[in-house]
Amino acid sequence: MALTAAAGWWYLWYPHDRPSLRADEAYGLDVSNHQGAVDWPAVAADEDGLAFAYIKASEGETFVDARFAENWDGAGEAGLQRGAYHFFTLCRPGLEQAENFLRTAPPEPTALPPAVDLELGGNCSRRPSTEDVHAELDAFLSEVEAAWGRDVLLYVGEDWEGRYTVLDRSERPRWLVSHLGRPDRDWTVWQFHWMGRVDGIDGRVDVNAARLDDLAAR
Repeated sequence: MALTAAAGWWYLWYPHDRPSLRADEAYGLDVSNHQGAVDWPAVAADEDGLAFAYIKASEGETFVDARFAENWDGAGEAGLQRGAYHFFTLCRPGLEQAENFLRTAPPEPTALPPAVDLELGGNCSRRPSTEDVHAELDAFLSEVEAAWGRDVLLYVGEDWEGRYTVLDRSERPRWLVSHLGRPDRDWTVWQFHWMGRVDGIDGRVDVNAARLDDLAAR
């Protein structure tokens, strides 16, 4: 009986669990082609009141997410604030990655600031030196920020931070991951769920909280 109850909690309640929001915070999500076709009006009407979406645009030097344009248009038409992100690979120069991102997600004044996804999971097998990684990442950030005229939001996975520390060398806004409570560092976006359930999406999705006024000011 206890195992059955625990299984019911895991599959039925836990994916819908949300932390309490404070006055300056809002719920949102991040998506890529892995979520398949998204019903954006249903997402916007979700009972938790989702307000924003970060949408994968590109990866590496040439990859463009197959659903970026569809998701970008759909989120905007549904009334969500939207931002684009790039998955940064360790196998290609930062400048070339920035050019790919900017071709895919050119500056848009009404959008949320651009974001870069820094994770070792799903990355290529190379592990360059810290100095080389910082140099390539700085090249990416400088190019994107010059084009957008805004700070780039740094999504920093724990695996990346453990090997290539970036949080203590930048004042840029932070998108932190913590599935067991609020992060113990300053954050602007907080990913609190990696297997959430949201209306309009079949399957699991990352769910976040954001301080949208802070984002808008960047």
